Amino acid sequence: MPILNMQIMQGHSTAQKAQLLQNCSQAVVDSIAAPLPSIRIVLEEVAAEHVIVAGEIGKPMALVIARLIEGRTPEKKAALIAAVSRAVHHSLDISEQDVRVIVTDVPKTDMGVAGGITALAAGR
Repeated sequence: MPILNMQIMQGHSTAQKAQLLQNCSQAVVDSIAAPLPSIRIVLEEVAAEHVIVAGEIGKPMALVIARLIEGRTPEKKAALIAAVSRAVHHSLDISEQDVRVIVTDVPKTDMGVAGGITALAAGR
């Protein structure tokens, strides 16, 4: 597991979105050593008129919510935040000032993994 939910503005090309997904997957692998098969990312597009950033409606932005099984160090989380922010910036040319990454720890008892068991039961 990590599971990332990403929100971006509509209007990016299919190639840009594919690059974003690939770059963010690799950022997770590189920053917290998560195995690629465990990474899930869901990308959502939001209409420009439904976004306000710093008082400006329609300003380009990205919001990434990363859910992790509890137990990673603050340093690993900081590395993940930085790596995902850079991946979004490089993929979509959005200023890193307008990228937000939020990390949430999920207790091992509250995360289902492969086979429909908890992360705790899976020994994670």
